[in-house]
Amino acid sequence: MPQVKTENCYDCVLNSPLGRLGVRYRDNRVTRLDYVDQAVALKAATSAFGRQVVTQLQAFFARPEHRFTLPLDMHGTVFQCRVWEALTRITAGETLTYGELAARLGSGARAVGNACRRNPVSIIVPCHRVVAAAGIGGYSGRTDGREIDRKHWLLGHEGIVGPVLKIRQQTPTSGLQPAN
Repeated sequence: MPQVKTENCYDCVLNSPLGRLGVRYRDNRVTRLDYVDQAVALKAATSAFGRQVVTQLQAFFARPEHRFTLPLDMHGTVFQCRVWEALTRITAGETLTYGELAARLGSGARAVGNACRRNPVSIIVPCHRVVAAAGIGGYSGRTDGREIDRKHWLLGHEGIVGPVLKIRQQTPTSGLQPAN
């Protein structure tokens, strides 16, 4: 979920510990969640469903064990959809390697990584819980910079720390925006 620098084409835009999040939904189903540029104006949810989305995201940021129950409308290949469904079964505070998830799906680690990279609603569908065998792996197709800082933050928020992942014992702050 790379940083999107665009006009406000979202149904709602909210601040989070990871920066601004833009959310799109249709027919009471979440279709997209993006990290958006700070220049994109905040936009309150105006529907009951939109407020439910915001409430569940805030619940996750307050309590990492929160389990999302939002209906989703995600479009991808049959394989991507299988990966995304499998991601929803990884509970907060747990990780799988790309290879472990691939073995469960009868696939390859690289294919799983590519499906994770194309996840249109990360955080809600927790692709950050999939890591490399020798470290943290990537996030949104990146292995450094702001995206990997976000993955470090998400894993640390869920209590996943350790030398293999090189996750700091404190919540990282490296340029991430505080929640307002």
